[in-house]
Amino acid sequence: MSSLKLIVQIPAYNEEKSIKEVIREIPRKIRGIGKVEVLVIDDGSKDNTSQAAKAAGADYVLRNPKNQGLAYTFQKGLNEALKLGADIIVTTDADFQYDQKEIPYLIQPILEGKADIVSGNRKVETLAHMIGAKKYGNIIGSKVVKISAGYDIIDASSGFRAYSREAAMKLFVLSKHTYTHETLIQAGHKNLKVVEVPVTFRKREGHSKLIKSVSSHIKKSLSTIVRNILMYNSLKFFSYLGMILLVLGLIPMVRWFYLSYIAYQPGAHIQSLLIGIVLMVFGGLSILIGLIADLLAINRRHLEEILYHVKKLDFDKER
Repeated sequence: MSSLKLIVQIPAYNEEKSIKEVIREIPRKIRGIGKVEVLVIDDGSKDNTSQAAKAAGADYVLRNPKNQGLAYTFQKGLNEALKLGADIIVTTDADFQYDQKEIPYLIQPILEGKADIVSGNRKVETLAHMIGAKKYGNIIGSKVVKISAGYDIIDASSGFRAYSREAAMKLFVLSKHTYTHETLIQAGHKNLKVVEVPVTFRKREGHSKLIKSVSSHIKKSLSTIVRNILMYNSLKFFSYLGMILLVLGLIPMVRWFYLSYIAYQPGAHIQSLLIGIVLMVFGGLSILIGLIADLLAINRRHLEEILYHVKKLDFDKER
């Protein structure tokens, strides 16, 4: 019999009505897994989410004293699952949109050693029940994450995922909004193997507790993506920007040189010279910022490596 432990962690906020169905749908016997446990992290709910989770059979229920947001709650749940000895961690939502009976299918690539992280692909473009703004926001966001992470990803916003123990230890979420994009970008820069599998995504009953406004969610998600792009690709981004500005600066300077020394119009068109100088100065500054940011990124990577080893020592000692 396998000794592997699977923990399904469920961040929840005011999901008293649906969390019972989610927990009861989670399969407790899975081939290749010795033990399945459920961990609920109640993010300061104002209803009876914690009580409902316990009544439905959750093995562990933690509660934030106040609402901290999905990203914080996800990282807290990840750390708690590691402390509890999880070999594989599945994250799912408390709103009953994901089919928990698909968990065996979701974790299979990890069991086979083919992936460190498995993300459920909701096939967003085919979902008739998802509003257009959210659907196309997801598609565009996924393409941006794909470029930044450096591997093919179709649905970067999916919250139905499986993580190996090693992958979970290497993730450090800094966002205050959502973890979905940040963890994928981090995975790409930490050489973690990510694969996608198609999953069912049901129509939600009621409104989303995370997404109070589609426009606000899109803005916050884009800011998270941009921040992570700059965090992990700062040298490339600022170098490209600097080179573009330098080339643009050369154009008016060449024009000024031609008109002043070849067309014999000295003293004229000084604005071209000034525009060229300004653009080239900003181009040089952009490259310099990229170099400084890259040095800071190297320091951050060393700190993350130290934190990884500290977590490994602490969490493995508690197993």
